[in-house]
Amino acid sequence: MNYSIRFRAEVKDDALRAYRWYEDKSIGLGEEFLRIFYANARELVRNPLIYRKIYKNFRRRLLRRFPYAIYFLIENHTIIVFGLFHTARNPRRIEKILNER
Repeated sequence: MNYSIRFRAEVKDDALRAYRWYEDKSIGLGEEFLRIFYANARELVRNPLIYRKIYKNFRRRLLRRFPYAIYFLIENHTIIVFGLFHTARNPRRIEKILNER
């Protein structure tokens, strides 16, 4: 099955916040974070069903190398990315944010 991917506008803000944090720690690390984030997001279209549901119908993919996770829904043949969150964040807070988006 072919899937397309769409990002909610808030995901850009999530990614930029993480980019800035990593870039402040080491020049170039923010760029590496964004590269890995978008590579992981692109891989979702291959087989999004391998990622289990974490909360309601939201699924989660953990990023390689960085402690972040992509939260997404599958609607028809579209993957909708709702958030990019640090894995140390309180799960209840993530659920609240996902509900608000």
